[in-house]
Amino acid sequence: MRYKLLGKSGLRVSELCLGAMTFGDDWGWGSGKDESREIYDAFVAAGGNFIDTADLYTNGTSERFLGEFMASDRERIVLATKYTNSAGGTDPNAAGNHRKNMMQSVEASLKRLKTDYIDLYWLHAWDFMTPIEEVMRAFDDLVRQGKVLYIGISDTPAWIVSRADAIAEMRGWTQFVGLQVEYSLIERTCERELLPMARELDLAVTAWSPLDSGFLTGKYNEGFEGQKEEGRLEHPMMAPLVDITERKRAISRTVVEVAAAVGKSPAQVALNWLCRQPGVMIPIIGARRISQLKDNLACTEFSLDDEHLQKLDAVSRIELGFPHDFFTNQMVMNFVYGGMRDRIDNHRN
Repeated sequence: MRYKLLGKSGLRVSELCLGAMTFGDDWGWGSGKDESREIYDAFVAAGGNFIDTADLYTNGTSERFLGEFMASDRERIVLATKYTNSAGGTDPNAAGNHRKNMMQSVEASLKRLKTDYIDLYWLHAWDFMTPIEEVMRAFDDLVRQGKVLYIGISDTPAWIVSRADAIAEMRGWTQFVGLQVEYSLIERTCERELLPMARELDLAVTAWSPLDSGFLTGKYNEGFEGQKEEGRLEHPMMAPLVDITERKRAISRTVVEVAAAVGKSPAQVALNWLCRQPGVMIPIIGARRISQLKDNLACTEFSLDDEHLQKLDAVSRIELGFPHDFFTNQMVMNFVYGGMRDRIDNHRN
């Protein structure tokens, strides 16, 4: 296992992050305590030190399990958890980004995790109600109190993240060091705004669902290869059902082909492609069985060559749209650079 700096911080985190959403079977799926412990131990034994959970995961069981598992080596673990979400109820303040929910959530997480600090505290999803200033000042208070060391933001539009970070910088408050988004060969739309922003602001990116809920493992190919029309794949192990499109079929087939050519599993190929993307890119690997974890961990033991990377990129590429495509128009480039673009060396590219 190699390590990366967590964005603009000096914190060293493993190149893979263990997602603990599968710790606990409260939601009708996931791993029991013994297998969760085995998964945790195997990840740490492989050199992993970066673990991601949330207060909502398996109704708090994920945090409780981790609190017990980390008891003997809390100092070496870079622990990340989240706040925002809550199960349905009658309290309108039990969810959201506001200060009250943040403060109540962090105290509850600290108790479940049996620790007095959280290394990385994520805002889980933007609520489009709480003022940005309220969020960033509350985060800064937690850092000054020592209950949180670093902050990050997940599932939020790029313009909000950028504005929040600028406000924090201007006022001397704690800034984000990480961005969490859905990213995989199947889901690449974050390449339009979110990933360029992360590179500009020096935010580490943790990618959730890097295997698209298991679709990129190749294990569902038999279930849809015989279908000629687009539709929804029904499979007893998939929840929720996955929409199947011809694009997804083509990507899955290509991943399987590349995997066969390099002698690796499809999951390893999909994760290796993700690790090779620009910036600080850290896949969140989740597993319900120890065999899945071990297979995923092996994605760091090789590097896809340029030919295979280009093949995967070509089949999964998305249209960036406006304004990105506008800027690549030859006439626009001629006007913007006065016809001198090919003679200007830009060290920032």
